[in-house]
Amino acid sequence: MSTPISGTHFGLTAGDYHATIASVGATLRTLQFDGRDLVVPFEADEVRPAFRGATLAPWPNRVVDGRYTFDGVEQQLALTEPTRGHALHGLAAWLDFVAVDRAADSVTFAATIEAQAGYPHRVEVTVAFSLDEEGLHTAVTGTNTGPTRAPWGTGPHPYLVAGDGRVDDWTLSLPADQVLTVTEDRLIPTGLADVATEQDGDWDFRTPRTIGDTFIDHAFTGLSRSADGVAVVRVTTAEGTGVELAWGEDCPWVQIHTADQPVPELNRLGLAVEPMTCPPDAYNSGTDLIVLEPGASATASWTIRAV
Repeated sequence: MSTPISGTHFGLTAGDYHATIASVGATLRTLQFDGRDLVVPFEADEVRPAFRGATLAPWPNRVVDGRYTFDGVEQQLALTEPTRGHALHGLAAWLDFVAVDRAADSVTFAATIEAQAGYPHRVEVTVAFSLDEEGLHTAVTGTNTGPTRAPWGTGPHPYLVAGDGRVDDWTLSLPADQVLTVTEDRLIPTGLADVATEQDGDWDFRTPRTIGDTFIDHAFTGLSRSADGVAVVRVTTAEGTGVELAWGEDCPWVQIHTADQPVPELNRLGLAVEPMTCPPDAYNSGTDLIVLEPGASATASWTIRAV
């Protein structure tokens, strides 16, 4: 049998949950609870659209103009978001990861980001997926296996599905006090603002409310957390069913995107919720940027569960 274009597939099952993980990009291709989609899926023989479910590393989001300076050396990355002229979502999203551990309810992948133009560092990326009756747990670890210090950041890219309807119909709970404002044309960060006042409070979802026609493609921080440090973003239908994504203090940021598309059948199908270890353009701002010394590792994790 030929390998599907999205890579080798691994099905995970636990209780009423079922997930399918594709090896290209260590990608969450499907996740269901009791037959209900919790993320926007895609076909096995489809080129993964819009980074659905991909693992983002060694940076999430954008490096503006693909240019940054690290340890005194200016670097130029390939511009993988040509319409805006940025380097988008890292270097791991199209790597074909190898499964290094496998069980009925779990799989662990590994791949190496080799030193290259714009990122002259070698980093091994390990992505562990495990499914239980509490949902799908993911942990991403970057280990610097090269001889030089390496900048590092990571995050996932699932599009959450609350149930029937589209983003406009769902209620969003987003416990964030601050939003990173960006330019309208190229989404270049311009500064932090209070969600209560920025754009008349359009991005203030600390009290859950219907998303409606609100456009969101922004990073948020100042997250309210539980006593054990967990932040939760939740989307639900009018009937109360839905999905939530929870993560710890290793991700102080979250990108939210209403998945606006010019093609009507693809427009606002799901809500992208992307916990991130650092904000957009952290390679330039340095904000929450992780620097891996040779031999050092960093891990971030999150959980998607049904509501």
